[in-house]
Amino acid sequence: MRVTQSALDLNLLVALDVLLDECSVSGAAARLHLSEPAMSRTLGRIRRALGDPVLVRAGRAMVPTPHALAIHGEVRAVVERARGVFLSGGKVDLRALSRTFTVLAQDTLAAVSGPALFARIAREAPGVRLRFLMESHVDGPFLREGAADLEVGVIDTRSPEVRREHLYEDRMLGVVRPGHPLLDGEITPARFAAADHLTVSRRGRTKGPVDAALAELGLARRVVASVGTLPSSLFILLSSDLVGLTSLRTRPLTEPLGLRTFEIPFPLPPLAFGMAWHPRHDADPAHAWLRQCFRDLAREEAPDGGGGNSLFPVATGG
Repeated sequence: MRVTQSALDLNLLVALDVLLDECSVSGAAARLHLSEPAMSRTLGRIRRALGDPVLVRAGRAMVPTPHALAIHGEVRAVVERARGVFLSGGKVDLRALSRTFTVLAQDTLAAVSGPALFARIAREAPGVRLRFLMESHVDGPFLREGAADLEVGVIDTRSPEVRREHLYEDRMLGVVRPGHPLLDGEITPARFAAADHLTVSRRGRTKGPVDAALAELGLARRVVASVGTLPSSLFILLSSDLVGLTSLRTRPLTEPLGLRTFEIPFPLPPLAFGMAWHPRHDADPAHAWLRQCFRDLAREEAPDGGGGNSLFPVATGG
């Protein structure tokens, strides 16, 4: 990002971050408590400093330029580091906090625990907005670049700079429609393997821990399809004879649909769920509060009263 020395102003970086978030002068003005004319003048200063239009008209909307998209992660990281400098060791007035947090997770996170999470935010920090981003089919340095403030789910990043915290362990369950033939009689490993299966995988994988466990028994299942999210799989299962996978903590999504869950008839490794963040957020009290929100949900929403919860999604194919 090229900014002339005379134009170097942290306020411009904050404004640029919000403008690229909102893709709207009026939206950015509202978030920064500025008038629209003042925000327009700030956008003009940013354009002159960068030598780039930053936002351009596309019909009635505004879209970022390729250069703006390329530097957004860098801008977000600089703004967060600066915020950490000023907030280090301090406290935050949650009632006065105005901030948007981006959480990287599967959509089941919001579907299952969104109501409780949003209710807490409304009570404690009404100026906070929570934005969920779907996990991509490719891995990227989303936390390091500032595209996400927090990642929640199965944390498989190997980046040494990322902070990781274990939250709980979950276990897989089978799930089928009411009246499915598999439910007639004992569900043995052989009968389970003989059915047609549907997997959930953000990367489109059709094999996972279930297949490894079946292979040890000399069995193999036939996976006929893979979809990217658990909710979409449930609607497919509801109207087909396919067998799917869910988890103990995501049964709040299967039960209202009338789907039937059952224990997998062979041992599977537990599913470890947690959260991850970049260390630049360590000293940020607002981010620490957000992390505590997820810790509390992990404890309060445990279906068995223990250390698990109904928070997080399960990917059955990776």
